[in-house]
Amino acid sequence: MADETWFAQLYQGSYRRLVLTAYGMTGDLGTAEEITQDAFAIAYGRRGRVSRTDSPEAWLRTVVVNLARRRFRRKATLDRILRRHQAEPPPDVKPPDEHLDLHEAIKGLVPEYRAVVVLHYLADLPVDEVAAVLDAPVGTVKSRLSRARAVLAERLHTEVDHV
Repeated sequence: MADETWFAQLYQGSYRRLVLTAYGMTGDLGTAEEITQDAFAIAYGRRGRVSRTDSPEAWLRTVVVNLARRRFRRKATLDRILRRHQAEPPPDVKPPDEHLDLHEAIKGLVPEYRAVVVLHYLADLPVDEVAAVLDAPVGTVKSRLSRARAVLAERLHTEVDHV
């Protein structure tokens, strides 16, 4: 019973933040919820291991990011196949959001830049935690954040604030 209570508390306490991370990565709320559910299913199957980690939510966030990356690669492969066969890809569903321009600009970033932007700005993780989730050096994360901000500023026609 304690195992079920612990996992239920983890789910209730981190579900929304993980959906936000997945949404930032995918740009689609339905897909984000599906990825988050998949991550929790994986965690439940490995709950003994997850419960022994220093931060179960960080473990889940890594799974969410990896699942989103995998989905992006699969979608890119499918899009290439569809273009090769001159078929029309299915239209993207636009998220109802007051920050649609920003979300569109983030979706247009290369996956490496999108991941650091989502984790740092949307999931509100410090740079060192972003580096840990992505298994990348801190300097690489800082560089990607800087380059991503420049790309976003250009796309959104704003000035870059170097933080």
